[in-house]
Amino acid sequence: MSRFHRFQGLYWRQMFITVGMVLLTLMLLGASFGSLSYNYARSQKSGEIRTKAVVMSQLSVNYLESGRFLTIEELQNDRDFRQLASFAATVSDVHFMICDREGHVLLSTDKDLTGMTVTMPAKMTREIMEQGETSARDDLGGLYENKRFVVGVPAVNPTSGEVVGEVFAVSTSASLDAMWQGFVGLFFMTALVVLMISFMASSVTTMRQIQPIREMAAATRQYAEGNFDIRMNDYGRDDEIGELAASFNNMAESLQQTERQRREFIANISHELKTPMTTIAGYTDGILDGTIPPENERQYLQIISNESRRLSRMVRRMLDVSQLQVMDPLRGGNHFDICESMRRVLISMEKKINDRHLDVDADIPEEPILVLGDNDMITQVIYNLLENAAKFAREGSTLYLGVTTIDGKARVTVRNVGDTIPAEELPLLFERFHKSDKSRSEDKDGVGLGLYIVKTILEQHRETIRVTSENGVTAFTFSLTTE
Repeated sequence: MSRFHRFQGLYWRQMFITVGMVLLTLMLLGASFGSLSYNYARSQKSGEIRTKAVVMSQLSVNYLESGRFLTIEELQNDRDFRQLASFAATVSDVHFMICDREGHVLLSTDKDLTGMTVTMPAKMTREIMEQGETSARDDLGGLYENKRFVVGVPAVNPTSGEVVGEVFAVSTSASLDAMWQGFVGLFFMTALVVLMISFMASSVTTMRQIQPIREMAAATRQYAEGNFDIRMNDYGRDDEIGELAASFNNMAESLQQTERQRREFIANISHELKTPMTTIAGYTDGILDGTIPPENERQYLQIISNESRRLSRMVRRMLDVSQLQVMDPLRGGNHFDICESMRRVLISMEKKINDRHLDVDADIPEEPILVLGDNDMITQVIYNLLENAAKFAREGSTLYLGVTTIDGKARVTVRNVGDTIPAEELPLLFERFHKSDKSRSEDKDGVGLGLYIVKTILEQHRETIRVTSENGVTAFTFSLTTE
């Protein structure tokens, strides 16, 4: 198997789907949580910086009042204000930029900007004058290499309400970046752990699902080769896989039983066909090579004719059995009068009964008894049972044919008086090609399929038949569902 086809297997498909879904979920969660957390942290940071900028603006109002400082140098040379601004910057962990109303920086606590002439972006200055504050993450026109949080507020004279200047608080993004980097590192570590756990869990779960399927595929190949002894291991599971394994074993058992029946059927067919064919071939060769005298030829030709007819009946009966096994007599839900069917069978059997000098005790009610099933098939059942009973009844004895209704069932009984059938042979009566030793010696016309056909028809009707034989009295009783 190539590497490409190996990765196309159900195991790898399941693995890729599971890991892909987990990875997609982690990415979506990470993006959502990262965005929310970053925006929240930024909002918090902006709020803190704004508060510090407002405080610094309040402290700067007196120094920015119109006319007090005319130049930057004068403001920067004011020792008290410079110390105040430096102290505030140190305590607040931000840099302050004290500007006039046009955004020219008069004093900055950032030593990196010492000696530089700095003017804040016009957009920020305009937003302060129009909206009362400004907030952005900006590099201030290239003043800084990296973008920083900048919050600007106006310095307003509390007495006159006049805007005397602007104060900008600039924070390094180191703390926020550190938090963001920590979050990213934690996210990737957590994602890796979750992926490993999901990979192992999916691997174990998928293997538990794949292993029975692989065993089933291997067992199927064995069945294709004719080996029906393989059984699935259900692993003690009560889920769909366990149910599938149980069904698979039931199917294997059914196939094995069918194969066993097929082999037995072929063996029985071979045995049953061999006897008449051997007889026909032997007597035919005897006539052809002169072994049988001409005056005895007619006698042996009659034997050949009888065996040929018996062979024809056997083949016809086997075809009947094959057709019966695929029929569903209950599909139409039809009802018929079982009493009328019993009377028709008695009439058709009149000659055979008279030839054996038998009497008939018919217990058939005048009122109809409607039963569910196929009329022709049940008529065949009654005919086979009555013919079998007449064939093995003691000459001059009485046959019994009767029907009774009990608990919603019509029970038909056929009984004769003859030799007692041994108890160990009773279960074998309904098998294909089964004939007792007595029937093999006296009944040369039988093919051993009559009772098997009876059982097959009743099984198609989902009904049962039982047989008893005591003190020379043998009785067959089967049931049918009444309306």
